[in-house]
Amino acid sequence: MNEQYEVVPNIISCKDLDYLSDMFNWNYSAYKNSLSATNNVSDENLKETLNKCSEAFKNSMNEIINILNEGGTSNE
Repeated sequence: MNEQYEVVPNIISCKDLDYLSDMFNWNYSAYKNSLSATNNVSDENLKETLNKCSEAFKNSMNEIINILNEGGTSNE
């Protein structure tokens, strides 16, 4: 089962899918928590930092969704 590929196939394996699912869930949880924390703090610097964090988590979730939408295919 140790096949060597000259070109990596455009697939998402079950293991890849599990990892992407975990990554999405971690980012989603962090996104929700950072948004919630933003509503519960009064310090404007902290709010700005939490907003930047929530945006970073949202961007990561969107990247994962894009990978899944491509189905492992590459646009190259």
